[in-house]
Amino acid sequence: MSRFHALIPAAGSGARMGGERPKQYLDLNGRPVIAHTLAALARATRIARLVVVLAPDDREWDRHDWSPWAGRLDVLRCGGATRADTVLNGLDAMAAWCAADDWVLVHDAARPCLPAAALARLLDLAGEDAVGGLLAVPVADTLKRADADSRVEATVPRAGLWQAQTPQMFRHGPLRAGLRQGGAGMTDEASAIEQLGLRPRLVECDSRNLKITYPQDLRLASLILERLDD
Repeated sequence: MSRFHALIPAAGSGARMGGERPKQYLDLNGRPVIAHTLAALARATRIARLVVVLAPDDREWDRHDWSPWAGRLDVLRCGGATRADTVLNGLDAMAAWCAADDWVLVHDAARPCLPAAALARLLDLAGEDAVGGLLAVPVADTLKRADADSRVEATVPRAGLWQAQTPQMFRHGPLRAGLRQGGAGMTDEASAIEQLGLRPRLVECDSRNLKITYPQDLRLASLILERLDD
């Protein structure tokens, strides 16, 4: 039977936050952001291993306590220059013990408010899909395409458009092959699968599963975490 593993790329610097520490280590309700991310994934007992991929020169990780996930957590110091490089390097390292048909859930280190129900839905629905799938949210706002002068060039119909989130869940072998074929320009794992001619399943989530990118996102995440299980 195929197993489930979570891969958390955490080698980025989080430059858009404007601080010295990478955003995955910023304080969020008394714990590093990535600790909340790990806790959210660990609630799903079907996920056998939590694999964090760090930059080779990361010194912040060792300053924190990760004992709550001892025995289930693997740390790989093989992060690359881009997200795609980091994920691919992690998949390459996992190949020593991860079967090609095992499921890998790639989840952003700075997406700490993952609802448990959405994660369970992804495991259920994508786990029964031939391709796999990802959490996503139907686009609700009107979309505008801008020109070079930041003026509206066109209004984009929103029907059928979704905003991709994570986790994105695919089998180890195809995901590894897709990322290797697509190179560092892949901005998410679904894109790597799509270029193989496959069509990932969209599994609906909601806006609570936000990615911390800017300082105001940290404040919003704090409020969400306080009420996430309500």
